[in-house]
Amino acid sequence: MLQTRILPPAANAYAYPLLIKRLLLSGQRYERTREIVYRDQVRYDYATLRERVARLANALTAAGVQAGDTVAVMDWDSHRYLECMFAIPMIGAVAHTINVRLSPEQILYTMNHAEDRLVLVNSEFVPLYQAIAGQLTTVRKTILLSDSGEQPTSLPDCAGEYEELLAAASASYDFPDFDENSVATTFYTTGTTGNPKGVYFTHRQLVLHTLAAAVTVGSLDNPRLMGSQDVYMPITPMFHVHAWGLPYVATMLGLKQVYPGRYDPEFLIELWRREQVTFSHCVPTIVQMLLNAKAAQGTHFKGWKITIGGSALNHGLYEAAKAAGMELVAAYGMSETCPLISGAHINDELLDADEDTRNRFRLKAGVPVVLVDAAIQGADGQFLPADGASQGELVLRAPWLTQSYFREPEKGDELWHGGWLHTGDVATLDAMGNIEIRDRIKDVIKTGGEWLSSLALEDLISRHAAVREVAVVGVPDERWGERPFALIVPRDGQQLDAQALQRHLEPYVADGSINKWAIPSQIATVTEIPKTSVGKLDKKVIRQQIATWQAEGHPAISSL
Repeated sequence: MLQTRILPPAANAYAYPLLIKRLLLSGQRYERTREIVYRDQVRYDYATLRERVARLANALTAAGVQAGDTVAVMDWDSHRYLECMFAIPMIGAVAHTINVRLSPEQILYTMNHAEDRLVLVNSEFVPLYQAIAGQLTTVRKTILLSDSGEQPTSLPDCAGEYEELLAAASASYDFPDFDENSVATTFYTTGTTGNPKGVYFTHRQLVLHTLAAAVTVGSLDNPRLMGSQDVYMPITPMFHVHAWGLPYVATMLGLKQVYPGRYDPEFLIELWRREQVTFSHCVPTIVQMLLNAKAAQGTHFKGWKITIGGSALNHGLYEAAKAAGMELVAAYGMSETCPLISGAHINDELLDADEDTRNRFRLKAGVPVVLVDAAIQGADGQFLPADGASQGELVLRAPWLTQSYFREPEKGDELWHGGWLHTGDVATLDAMGNIEIRDRIKDVIKTGGEWLSSLALEDLISRHAAVREVAVVGVPDERWGERPFALIVPRDGQQLDAQALQRHLEPYVADGSINKWAIPSQIATVTEIPKTSVGKLDKKVIRQQIATWQAEGHPAISSL
């Protein structure tokens, strides 16, 4: 072992723990009068935010919450959620952000598995909570979250309504110091099989992630996404990886923040216009939803910078958003990675390249952010060169990656096999450090002894003028093992069949972008493509749907 020099601290030196409270206390020193806005209903300044967090801490303590307890939140994106993201971990408890789009059975599983003690429930979810309350094994009390001030007449074990509890609580709270390695948050990531898995993050991890994210979005100029004058509105659910951790960044820097509640495209655009929003983040399907909204027609979204993650950003959506005035920037991360791992960056070398080249790099997963180590491993576990061509599984190291799965150590050991976090993504690294995600390992199409990237096909198909949205999966084929199948949502008034798609893709075969076996022999045009609870393409459901259609000879299918 390397022999290093470690010197003892002074007897009275303060051992500064990295705790979430540091992020909250930083914000108001910059901009005390900046606003936290919730829909068209609530707005208050940073001094009030700090006071409300203290009131919530007192209300939770009065309700019996102790350090180490898990407190669950069932709400849409709101000022209340922001307050919970601070108050719960700042008293030493663990915030469980419940994915309200899961099935009732899955929500019940996650709440029992996480051992929730108290649950904050939006009035909209009271019927859902009532349906599972009798099967909850650890919950002792609930708190009602209401936009209208309604009373908790039907919420079991209710300690009271949120605003009334805050109004009755003290506006001061002496938030203690404790071990920075204490768990601060937990939530559940869904896979294609089995029960959801619980990931968790410590105070230290969240503070380090916040600092790295702030550097990434605020210091890199190509493009610079979020500075002190920007107005921030998340359109990634706050239950999904803490809205990618950006509310912590915005609060630390004292930015104006806008929380839209339940997503409605017309209202999102109204908020963007009224509150002068300049920075957001979301999955590609949300951007598509915004562009298709009635309010978007004839609107130019100049100045709206949007980070895209969760799914690959394809060329067609990038160009459509650019034409509407949006500036889209790709990023990459996972639930297990807190989530930020990399983001698109146009360096000096690319600034000297042509626009088409720069656009290609804007669509990639980008360069690993500060403190992240990324590598590519082959199936044999050997590391592959960063040559932009060698592809294997992307593996990671960073100080904020989840260290295991909650109460499932064997799955955690699998995640961290060999001391690197295994993403399950097929990728390449180039000499400039750019990550390019080729596919999920489970979604690679294996045909005729070769691997085809469903993401690459989706990108090329998205460039057809008639295509609004596309998903490509591999389907069983007796001769070739698998063949690509494209599910396509056409633009209004447009039509597309397998022959027209073949003509569109043939030039890409001719220039070597894809081989001839990559052209789907069958496609289906639909009005909607199945999505997961966080807006990603649900390729498991898509495969099942296509198998049923093929067996039935469904008229939506067009064949070569």
